Amino acid sequence: MNTGFEHGTPSQVRRAIGATRGLFAVLGVFSAVWGVHIPSVKERYALGEAVLSLVLVALAVGAVSAVMFAGRVIGRLGARQTAMACSVVMAGMLGMVLHWPGLPSLLLAMLFFGASLSVYDVAINTEGSVLETAGGRPIMGSLHGMFSLGAMGGAALAGGMLSAGVPAAWQLAGVGMAVAVCIWVGARWMLPTPPPAAQTKVHFTWPRGALLIMGLLTFAGMSAEGVMFDWCVLYLQQEVRMPHEQAALGYAACAGAMAVMRFAADRLRAHYSEQRLLQVSGTVTAVSMAGVLLVGHPVVAIVGCGLVGAGLAMIVPILYGAASRVPGTTPAAAIAAVSSIGYAGFMVGPPLIGFIAQHASLTAAMGVVVVAATILALSARFVPEKAA
Repeated sequence: MNTGFEHGTPSQVRRAIGATRGLFAVLGVFSAVWGVHIPSVKERYALGEAVLSLVLVALAVGAVSAVMFAGRVIGRLGARQTAMACSVVMAGMLGMVLHWPGLPSLLLAMLFFGASLSVYDVAINTEGSVLETAGGRPIMGSLHGMFSLGAMGGAALAGGMLSAGVPAAWQLAGVGMAVAVCIWVGARWMLPTPPPAAQTKVHFTWPRGALLIMGLLTFAGMSAEGVMFDWCVLYLQQEVRMPHEQAALGYAACAGAMAVMRFAADRLRAHYSEQRLLQVSGTVTAVSMAGVLLVGHPVVAIVGCGLVGAGLAMIVPILYGAASRVPGTTPAAAIAAVSSIGYAGFMVGPPLIGFIAQHASLTAAMGVVVVAATILALSARFVPEKAA
């Protein structure tokens, strides 16, 4: 097998796939612990919803800005060294998040926090794409499933530490250091990046026509996903009146159900119409989230969060697959264009919730998930079907 790498033997490819799955899972753990402790940041700095949203905006600005330079950084350092370098910044920012002297320092730190997260994300997705070519089989679905599985475990870990009375600052510092160590160990098994002469330069192009539709639907789906991960714990704690450690179960339920459905997504897409799957996904998400918001009972909220996670799980795989079938462009360029819009939704959507919550209520703001899911369900007919 010609992998295009000097050391890309079949056994090394297998080890790299296993390591990369671990790197995705570690990112899930990291993201979940951060999501669970957003209320800790709110309490530590005495922030209202609007000011808390500014913190998330700073993180989003850092992430989206860094994406523009991620390709150049990875091209120079390689995915392996980029992931390792980002892990140090990620760990430092998570460990220090409750120790800054005030809001200005926190906002500046969030810029670096978001930048390190997004560049790390691009690095491991780049590795995943390389491994698909080297291994000759699709693995991206299982990689993203590992992220969700890690997020479920991270939420459960944070909830358990909260129940045990471990101070939030100790939790964040400990998880940050553990994540950095895991990334440094796992990255050793990543395949080397192709030499510069073998790399193909990819230029960003704004999507039009069908690709624009796919991009906007991806924006809606990833906005809803980002809202759930960044705001669901605070919503359950503040509006449903659940203790912090129990509210973390909502995050775990959402992430766990999403993981299960992502591992099953490829098989479902092979047997059923993708338009119908998107309709069902959007409907399940909208109805489940509406139930959570209207009933306001802890048990209903936990079950509902799980169903929302299951509904959101297949949206991105479906839309990415549909984008790759749009004529007039290559699959790689199409997915890159659509994912750029979707990633902006994932990062920008959650901060907007804070502004809505400040002027209405957090319950009303979380209704954005219902609206986004309804748009997805009603717009499924615009998604091109796969060839029979």
